[in-house]
Amino acid sequence: MRRTRILTAVLALAAGLLAGTPPALAADSAAEVTVAADTYTWKNARIDGGGFVPGIVFNRSEKNLAYARTDIGGAYRWQESTKTWTPLTDSVGWADWGHTGVVSLASDSVDPNKVYAAVGTYTNSWDPTNGAVLRSADRGASWQKTDLPFKLGGNMPGRGMGERLAVDPNKDSVLYLGAPSGKGLWRSTDSGVTWSQVTNFPNVGDYVQDSTDTSGYASDNQGIVWVTFDESTGTSGSATKTVYVGVADKDNAVYRSTDAGATWTRLAGQPTGYLAHKGVLDARNGYLYLAYSDKGGPYDGGKGQLWRYATATGTWTNISPVAEADTYYGFSGLTVDRQHPGTVMTTAYSSWWPDTQIFRSTDSGGTWTKAWDYTSYPNRSNRYTIDVSSSPWLTFGANPSPPEQTPKLGWMTESLEIDPFDSDRMMYGTGATLYGTEDLTKWDSGGQFTVKPMVQGLEETAVNDLASPPSGATLLSALGDIGGFRHTDLTKVPSMMFTSPTFTTTTSLDFAETNPNTVVRVGNLDSGPHIAFSTDNGANWFAGTDPSGVSGGGTVAAAADGSRFVWSPAGTGVQYTTGFGSSWSASSGIPSGAIVESDRVDPKTFYGFKSGKFYVSSDGGATFTASSASGLPSGDSVRFKSLPGTKGDVWLAGGASDGAYGLWHSTDSGATFTKLAGVEQADTIGFGKAATGASYQTLYTSAKIGGIRGIFRSTDKGATWTRINDDAHQWGWTGAAITGDPRVYGRVYVSTNGRGVIYGDTSDSSGGGGDGGGGGGTDPTPTGACTVTYKITNQWTGGFQADVQLGNTGSTAWTGWSLGWSFADGQQITQLWNADYSQSGTAVTAKNVTWNANVAAGSSVSFGFTGSWSGSNTKPTSFKLGDQSCTVA
Repeated sequence: MRRTRILTAVLALAAGLLAGTPPALAADSAAEVTVAADTYTWKNARIDGGGFVPGIVFNRSEKNLAYARTDIGGAYRWQESTKTWTPLTDSVGWADWGHTGVVSLASDSVDPNKVYAAVGTYTNSWDPTNGAVLRSADRGASWQKTDLPFKLGGNMPGRGMGERLAVDPNKDSVLYLGAPSGKGLWRSTDSGVTWSQVTNFPNVGDYVQDSTDTSGYASDNQGIVWVTFDESTGTSGSATKTVYVGVADKDNAVYRSTDAGATWTRLAGQPTGYLAHKGVLDARNGYLYLAYSDKGGPYDGGKGQLWRYATATGTWTNISPVAEADTYYGFSGLTVDRQHPGTVMTTAYSSWWPDTQIFRSTDSGGTWTKAWDYTSYPNRSNRYTIDVSSSPWLTFGANPSPPEQTPKLGWMTESLEIDPFDSDRMMYGTGATLYGTEDLTKWDSGGQFTVKPMVQGLEETAVNDLASPPSGATLLSALGDIGGFRHTDLTKVPSMMFTSPTFTTTTSLDFAETNPNTVVRVGNLDSGPHIAFSTDNGANWFAGTDPSGVSGGGTVAAAADGSRFVWSPAGTGVQYTTGFGSSWSASSGIPSGAIVESDRVDPKTFYGFKSGKFYVSSDGGATFTASSASGLPSGDSVRFKSLPGTKGDVWLAGGASDGAYGLWHSTDSGATFTKLAGVEQADTIGFGKAATGASYQTLYTSAKIGGIRGIFRSTDKGATWTRINDDAHQWGWTGAAITGDPRVYGRVYVSTNGRGVIYGDTSDSSGGGGDGGGGGGTDPTPTGACTVTYKITNQWTGGFQADVQLGNTGSTAWTGWSLGWSFADGQQITQLWNADYSQSGTAVTAKNVTWNANVAAGSSVSFGFTGSWSGSNTKPTSFKLGDQSCTVA
């Protein structure tokens, strides 16, 4: 990951905050509206990775059970059969968007079905909610939540240290959590349901990255950073007696309890002057290994040491792979081979140039070898080969001089884990991806082990803007940290991000509506131009010239025919140009920092918005005039778009809960706006292919309608709305961008803050079902004419997850439904979503909830659940809608 991720401003951007902090939810105030529901299939436009993976956790008692945590993109579980990752926290909703940041994970070795996640993104004011501990009894398929009385920081400095959350390996009802911000050490004795502070723990930490940072980001106390149990000091069912805790305090970094947490003491004789990023215990040989750095990470760190503590004798041994004087980095990634505990590995996590370094010892740290070394400077000899053919953009299009190579072995390598059941498999996280190998022991035999991305399914980009042209690429994206991509196939990873120039973060992009080969993008770059153009639909790019004073990308708009551009960059006022930006002129009549867009028909008409005022230019951006329209949002948390094919048709979404908030429509180029009744809140607006028989393009928005937060679609110009996502698919904050596909009805592209680009396809591919169906309330209870598909999507010892799709194959819309079936093997539902349910013995009844009661003829509705089973897990063979049997697909 490029260094821009370390900057406070960029971190705020990556969280989608520069365009406006996700607002707190307002009280329901709109009149009741009818909101229908549709069944959508959701996937990622494949990028594979794209962000920092600070933690990888293998279960110690079940083979192939592993989890990964990301700083802003949620948690994932490894699927061995497909070698992919399954997202586990997509159910996090708008109000709790900060819970997509995962500061720690813990997998229960006593009961592998149980997993825990400590969630929260920022400990300062950027995150409006406190942290929480999520607990799952079905490997993350569903969660229960306990809110904490303090914040957690999955995207804060020090997030690569850990793990802060740990389950007692002998008595798994006991968990510990290390808190930041001086909040201390916390303990649960009821499997994570309730938590209380360990009041006798003597040190809450004192290390801050930068005490002068007034935002509270870099000045936060990084607190208590890891907990490690010595499993040899307990027996099954009794709490482990010896517990080690790492504290962000350079003089007092490690504490121990030998009486199951009743008392705590500082480990005598420990090194000082460093932070202990990791503490990994080899109980078989009686060694606690500690990786030290002079900084908290994940990007800073200039000196480091590695130490081994003998738990029986209290002897400390400096086992650093290189002398402290030769380090220009700290150590963090740390792992023990559980099959061969004398084998230890660690990383030089903060070595950006020429590369990260990985060290390996097979004699408990007595001697070490390196993943690469110099033959004669600057030439390198690598113990590995690296194959990024599955994620070719990881070369970053670079052509470096030795000793630097591309692709890099990594940077920000704070997570490193050897599979406890397989000495040949190792995974480690970087700032951009998750790498792994399955032939690691070649390291020791003199061969070269192979490193590959092991990241498919783990999508971790923050999305700032999206565009789906009417021809050419399917999708163009503007992303934090890795710039953006041109997708011609959503199921394949593009070969390269946008280059020439390569922005660290792309803030805005646009194409010429009637000439889609012309594309423009703007973004952030440490040095160099902040604007780029393409004349081949984004396949190739060339840099434009910055006007004086530009410091960041801002927003940009292309004329409908590509003949001119209007740019509102950071650092200076709005600018316009004809041609491709070889020279720029200042626009008049519009304030600096305005959001700009183009009319999609008239190439000389451009629009702007700033602080409650809408602006219009009819001379190609040279002059703007403020509209007299009133009642628009007073702040700048606004996004607006002009409808393709119709001049002057503008939709505007945005606002905040303490003022105007919703969706507005203008048909006169912004001279007047009408607020849509029933849309309580809206944050994005986009257009897609019209439904069959509809005369107006389909609208998409991330909004609150009918009291429900979600992703909505309208095929009738906003008169009625269909919620197209569900409670299991919310992705936290989705307020940056949305667009439909102009070529595929029902397809929508949704921006997320850390889960990449999500796209959805409707089950009603013809668009014939319409939106808002039902509504009359006079249709009879559904009888027959139904099809059911029952699919077990995941199964493990004692538990499973299933999806049920109920299709209306009759000719009449349903205004409510009730589906019944019986389990043949006594299965019991533990949690069900997108429906209400009851179970009596083996008989189950699932009924609609408010938002999915209406199912048009030819459409379908879906719900899912987790359950328990024993012996067999036979699928139900018959289903009834009311009293009538459904066809089982």
